[in-house]
Amino acid sequence: MSIEPFRIAVPQADLDDLHARLDRTRWPDELPGVGDEFGVPLARVRDLADHWRHRYDWRAAEAELNTHPQYVTEIDGQRIHFLHIRSPRPDALPLVLTHGWPGSIIEFLDVIEPLSVDFHLVIPSIPGWGFSGPTRERGWDVDRVARAWAELMRRLGYRHYGAHGGDWGMAISRALSQHDAEHVVAIHLTYLPTPQAPGDPDRADLSAEDQQRLAQIEAYQRDQPAVRTLNGTRPQTPAYALTDSPVGLLAWLLDPMTMWAARDFPISAERVLTNVTLFWLTGTGGTAPRLHRETGGRPPQWRTVQPVGILVLPEDITRPVRPYAERRLPILRWTEADRGGHFPGLEVPALLAADIRHFFLTVGITE
Repeated sequence: MSIEPFRIAVPQADLDDLHARLDRTRWPDELPGVGDEFGVPLARVRDLADHWRHRYDWRAAEAELNTHPQYVTEIDGQRIHFLHIRSPRPDALPLVLTHGWPGSIIEFLDVIEPLSVDFHLVIPSIPGWGFSGPTRERGWDVDRVARAWAELMRRLGYRHYGAHGGDWGMAISRALSQHDAEHVVAIHLTYLPTPQAPGDPDRADLSAEDQQRLAQIEAYQRDQPAVRTLNGTRPQTPAYALTDSPVGLLAWLLDPMTMWAARDFPISAERVLTNVTLFWLTGTGGTAPRLHRETGGRPPQWRTVQPVGILVLPEDITRPVRPYAERRLPILRWTEADRGGHFPGLEVPALLAADIRHFFLTVGITE
């Protein structure tokens, strides 16, 4: 299959329709004084929606995205969109960077410049997201995405490469390390859930810090956010609202982003709205969650033999228990960051880029 150049050029009619829908928003009621206990607060969504309608500039975001070479290809019957930025270094190691949900390729825009000095970067949109478009058949789970990434890197002519990801990108990178073990040289991860498994050290043998982390993991597993539960069971149901109402989509994506980012929410309104607008304009707000339903809740079984780097963000959804992580993965580098939540590429991009660079240059394998 061929690889075709791609350039974003959203018709003005689509932007006019977005603005008209924002103007016609039918706002919900809100109980007084509840803050965020019942969900993302009305005042916050109103403020962002007003910014979206009157001050946000999609054309500027589109121009920024178009400064990076983009391509589309078809793999296993599915359109795959990706950014491909080549480093000036002749011996640069290729890296495939995989986003998660409720994010997108927008998560990596602020690490492209620092990382492309030393690495060739391949940044694909997961099937169901953005310009990869909706999935067209059942079966697009984490393993199938990983196999598609392996084929993409083969088509690009890369014999050896590394992988990075958080959220779904973590799972896809781990699956890729198994399915293309001959070519993946190392993986770098943020967000690594480590619930207790048979053979793990007893809770009483853990440090006080690790006991607290394990309790956090167990609490998250026990009380899954409603958006994750619905994505994993009935994603078609919210898809009607997410495809019809831009404010509905904004609130749906903003709620988990707020819960999982650092408390001071260091993500700019522009980046939040570019992410939401990307979902809106491609009609993928309701199709990205299919990955949750297709993959299901089964525990990961991927076997990783390559070196692994872990960046632990202090305000992430959960933080890994190191003794458990080291039983599962051959960890070469473990970094405890001093700030940041679930979206390091949006919250602390310089910190993320520095850790990725240090890890893969330490591995010392080049293309």
